[in-house]
Amino acid sequence: MADYPDSITFFEWLVPLILAGDKHITIRDYAESHYRPGTRVMAYTLETHQAFAEIEILAVEPLFVEDLNEEHAQQEGLALEQLQGLIRRIYPDQHQLFVIKFRLLEQPVTAESVETIAPISPN
Repeated sequence: MADYPDSITFFEWLVPLILAGDKHITIRDYAESHYRPGTRVMAYTLETHQAFAEIEILAVEPLFVEDLNEEHAQQEGLALEQLQGLIRRIYPDQHQLFVIKFRLLEQPVTAESVETIAPISPN
C-alpha cells in the first residue's frame, strides 16, 4: 500500500488567501506531488510549522511551466506576473510541475491568530 503525505506547507503570506478561499491550488515539483485525490491533509506554515487548516486534495495534474496562465493565477489568488515570478524563484530549473487542487475543510485556528502571522511579500 502506498504512503501519501498527510500534511502540506505553505508560505505564511499565503495563509490569508487560503483561509479566504481565494487560493485553491498550489503548484509543486515532482518531489511534492505525491498527494492522493480524496485525502485530507493538514496545512501548516512553512516558516513556523503552525497548523492553520485542514484541506481535501481534489486533483493532482501535470503542468509545464510555459503553460502557466491567467486561470492558474486566479486559482492561486495572485496576478499572473506575480505567479510566474514566484514559480521561477522557487523552481528555477524545473520545466514540469504539478497543480494540486484542494478545498478548505476547516480552520483549527481563529481569525485573530491568523492576523498575527506576518505577511511576507512574494517579491
